[in-house]
Amino acid sequence: MSTTTYSLAELMICAASEAWREDGEVLATGIGVIPRLAASLAMLSSNPQLLMTDSEAYMVAEPVPVGKRNGYEPKRDSWMGFSRIFDNVWGGKRHALVGPTQIDRFGQANISCIGDYAKPKAQMLGVRGFPGNSISHANSFCVPSHNRRVFVEGEVDMVASVGYNPARLARGWSLDDIDIRLIVTDLCVLDFLGPMRQMRIRSLHPGVSVAQVQDNTGFELHVPENCPTTVAPTAEQLQLIQRLDPHNLRALQLKDNPPGQR
Repeated sequence: MSTTTYSLAELMICAASEAWREDGEVLATGIGVIPRLAASLAMLSSNPQLLMTDSEAYMVAEPVPVGKRNGYEPKRDSWMGFSRIFDNVWGGKRHALVGPTQIDRFGQANISCIGDYAKPKAQMLGVRGFPGNSISHANSFCVPSHNRRVFVEGEVDMVASVGYNPARLARGWSLDDIDIRLIVTDLCVLDFLGPMRQMRIRSLHPGVSVAQVQDNTGFELHVPENCPTTVAPTAEQLQLIQRLDPHNLRALQLKDNPPGQR
């Protein structure tokens, strides 16, 4: 058993970085601190072929650290303006890690509104690029607080992205065209490799039980016979994370910055 001390945020970063391990040369996009650090870690470790931008208009040879740059100059490779981004997205050569407000059993995600669309209780971002992104390229999700408000019992209040729901597939599309890889939460890692694409517990974070995950999920999850524990960060991974996040912004992403080993 590892004796390395690590935070839950660092565990999530390392677990989420696995989403890109087998992707080869695709554009990695992480929306938010934990997702961006996960993509950056993957580029520096498990998949050096990954492509990343400086979050402005250039491709970079190495991930740009988060936060104030304090003199750091991005190592720019080439221009990557909006037109090239869209060509890349529509061509399927992208894998994004995003943070929906709601997710249902189909993997349909909501970032638009809470409540009735005609008279919502809360208005959020709108669907943004979710419809086109979810049908055009691979996506994974990051959920900092695993609970029933996020993993809802029925459908999400507003279906902003495509999931494994045959009733909502557009004409000419099949479930094989949908590619939702991983869902990384503060309790576990999930995927859609259960029977009939049922959401499955892929691994439990240290100290978390199956019952705890199921109690915080509004629908039934598939539980494998032997559910593994999420792999702890290595010392090398933690060193890379420190380099990528010199201001320790990761410590602010989860309430009270809990330890990874509970």
